[in-house]
Amino acid sequence: MKNYFALSFLLLFLFTGNVKGQKVDYQIVPLPKEIKEGTTGNTPFVLMQSTRIVYPKHNKQMQRNAEFLSEYVKDVTGYSLKIGTRKIKSPAISLTLGLQSSNPEAYSINISEAGIQIQGASEAGVFYGIQALRKSMPIGKYAQIEFPSVEINDYPEFGYRGALLDISRHFFTKEEVKEYIDMMALHNMNRFHWHLTDDQGWRIEIKKYPELTSIGSQRKESQNGYYENHERILKFDGIPHGGFFTQDDIKEVVAYAAERYITIIPEIDLPGHMVSALASYPELGCTGGPYNVWTHWGISEDVLCAGNEKTYQFLTDVFDEIMELFPSTYIHIGGDECPKTRWAQCPKCQAKIKAEGIKSDDKHTKEEYLQSYVMKYMSDYLSEHGRKIIGWDEILEGEAAPGATIMSWRGEAGGIEAARLGHDVIMVPNNYLYLDYYQSKDYESEPYYAIGGYNPVDKIYNYNPLPASLNETEKAHIIGVQANLWTEYIKDFKQVEYMILPRWGAVAEIQWTGGAKDYPAFLKRLDKFVKLYQAKGYTYAKHAFQ
Repeated sequence: MKNYFALSFLLLFLFTGNVKGQKVDYQIVPLPKEIKEGTTGNTPFVLMQSTRIVYPKHNKQMQRNAEFLSEYVKDVTGYSLKIGTRKIKSPAISLTLGLQSSNPEAYSINISEAGIQIQGASEAGVFYGIQALRKSMPIGKYAQIEFPSVEINDYPEFGYRGALLDISRHFFTKEEVKEYIDMMALHNMNRFHWHLTDDQGWRIEIKKYPELTSIGSQRKESQNGYYENHERILKFDGIPHGGFFTQDDIKEVVAYAAERYITIIPEIDLPGHMVSALASYPELGCTGGPYNVWTHWGISEDVLCAGNEKTYQFLTDVFDEIMELFPSTYIHIGGDECPKTRWAQCPKCQAKIKAEGIKSDDKHTKEEYLQSYVMKYMSDYLSEHGRKIIGWDEILEGEAAPGATIMSWRGEAGGIEAARLGHDVIMVPNNYLYLDYYQSKDYESEPYYAIGGYNPVDKIYNYNPLPASLNETEKAHIIGVQANLWTEYIKDFKQVEYMILPRWGAVAEIQWTGGAKDYPAFLKRLDKFVKLYQAKGYTYAKHAFQ
């Protein structure tokens, strides 16, 4: 009998991991604006298997929030908490609306012996409060988990908190894209910039133009290196690569993201980076082809013919279907890296320039102003349908369409110019926020090949997206910050994880917290945060901790 009880106790110990309680830690990533411990009493709230999660009746978003919280608690602690709308006498976790704040994503958390209340200015605010609670909890199975009394008040610094994933250069599956979205939610991000088309592959079904996917989504091989014995030699892998999302797939992913309060911003890059479309419909190019889906990286001189009326019909048809699939107010139309070589030689483009009265001046060539014409045409078309455009900072080379939001990627210069011109700006400078860059200067020791550059965690963390050269009115045009992951050299999803984690932790601090910088304190919080990566089985880089 003694042996029986000893065995039972041992099994209980192994199951719980610790028969004692474990306290939570509110020092999380990103750090909340205000944490006031001990303000709601001296006795902690104790989370137990019997704790219930309560949400308002007849609110499906709040019901889903409660389900998320229950799932997160189970992932972290093993507890399976029941949810419901009925108030109960015992301490519970209550999810409520009604927080008075000018920021719709604001939340408060109040914890006392009587329970946990997460209140939001909206359902999204409650969701971010849930993320804060999730990240504060210890990972593992414990007999009980203690939440010291606390009042947390928090809201994001920027309304646009983005992450880009390029699926053109290398294709990623629907489930992998959903995993990316889940990781975004963990880092309080709310805008998924989905780069769907480029020279190397067209990745979205357009029903009116089926050859975009039957031809444009496939390439015969991929570039897999550039240097051999210190000489610039193109190398290829000889492996066909392809894939695309059906419109049903797109709808599923859009709904999945929306449940996590993430808006998907699609990008159809134009008028350059269109070789996959030209391979499918060669009549849209200046030379008429033939064209092949590009197998290497870089910038192609073959672009959409701006003097061909079929081009404008093609673009409006494509964006009609894009708008049906994506409810986002913003649509990204690219505008970057568009050589004007073909246009300068194309009779149709030159005729268009003449017909529109476009002329060169001391600032820009007539071909650069022709690109402005194309971008304005699409901006006007999308505006008629209640949408707004985002473009890369090259669209400032000429005349940016009124109301265009500028994504400043070639450093900050484009963003500074755009803000001074009265355009809204999203900061994505490549020298800070391109995560296809290396995380170590010792390239040879890295497990994966990267495109080059060097953006470690500390450099990202210390980046200030509000340039000192701007005045307060101009700074107000900086509406967001985004980290970009281009996938020329990223072939599988484990490498995606490795390139973004834990650097997204630093990005999240910029996007959400802003303010004073304390890197040593951040590292302590990040060290705890990566335990969630471990629990989820994510691959992450460890340079910051060495």
